Amino acid sequence: MLKTIVFVLCGCFLSLGVYAQSTSIESILKQIEQNNQELIALGQYVESKRLDLKSGNNLPDPQFGAYYLPFGEHNSGDYKEFQITQSFEFPTVYGSRSNLIDLQSRKLELEYEIKKQDVLALAKNYCLNLIYLDKRLNAETVRVEQAQKVFNQVQSLFEKEQVGILEMNKAKVSWMKEQFKIQQIESEKKNIRLLLSNLNGGTEISFLSNEYELSLDLQDRDSIWQEKQLLDPIILDLKQQESIAEQNLRLAKNKALPNLTAGYNRQGVSNSHYSGGVIGVSIPLWNNHNKVKAAKSTVNFKKAFSSSRLSNAYAAYEKQFNDYQIMLSKFREYQNTLSDLDTEELLFQAYELGELSFLEYYMELQFYREAYDAMLEIEYQLYISHTQLLKHQL
Repeated sequence: MLKTIVFVLCGCFLSLGVYAQSTSIESILKQIEQNNQELIALGQYVESKRLDLKSGNNLPDPQFGAYYLPFGEHNSGDYKEFQITQSFEFPTVYGSRSNLIDLQSRKLELEYEIKKQDVLALAKNYCLNLIYLDKRLNAETVRVEQAQKVFNQVQSLFEKEQVGILEMNKAKVSWMKEQFKIQQIESEKKNIRLLLSNLNGGTEISFLSNEYELSLDLQDRDSIWQEKQLLDPIILDLKQQESIAEQNLRLAKNKALPNLTAGYNRQGVSNSHYSGGVIGVSIPLWNNHNKVKAAKSTVNFKKAFSSSRLSNAYAAYEKQFNDYQIMLSKFREYQNTLSDLDTEELLFQAYELGELSFLEYYMELQFYREAYDAMLEIEYQLYISHTQLLKHQL
């Protein structure tokens, strides 16, 4: 009996651990990577293109020919001949093209990685949005309770004819506005969950976290940029295009070598025939004309293009990093100013004691609530920017 209880408890703890894990952003991104229909389709496309590229390095089909010449004037038997040959490019061409195919296959993988990171970054933004909405919902829930208390008090004073109808209506409208905000937030959350479900291939995702999981602190600017150059598939794709252009140049040079043909031939008449090997060599006069020059021009273009795009990428990254640091500093100031103050409770107490009229209480309350909401918005935007800065890690 004791063993059974222990077993059941262990099972419960394990299931709770799995459930908790399934609600983290990281686990949700893993689910979406596996279930996203666009990524599944793109993965299949990449595989089909990779196989198609490999087929481009196959040998041409062997050729078979036969002659039977029974007509005409001749004393010997009818003339017969057959020949089988295999044509192929110069052997170094196949090695060079194989290297090119490997580079092109890698480029396809990078294109998949770019799309995957776009999908996962969007999914992570949705998760961050849900956390932000939950934070707003928690604040609005408290505000609704406070607005209801104020309305009840004002209504009681109205019944005692201590306040007028206008003040009671203002208190009621204030309460209704807070209730409507909760309905709006719930509607937004529902829509975001639908978008997450769509990214997950239509499978519903359970996400219950109401706190951001990561620290807002970042490494220094140069360290992140060095990491991006090693991991960011957009930057790696630029380098890959250079490598492909250089390998195309090597292939063009190898194609200037002659094509070869080898085979077997047998010919003759009855009781007399000849047989032996067949060797042929093409003379590369026209087919590769200007192709090496064109490949060299492509290499120069890709290098210049890559350098320009890399410079633009660094400039955009530097601006984003600087903007992030400014926003983070602003957020810290909001935190330091608002975190130690229980402003809404102090204002409510002042209102209860009659130190503030309803209008004065409401105006002061709105000022501090707008400041708190601005802090939540800045925090949310910081995490969105944080995701973009470290998108290469997804």
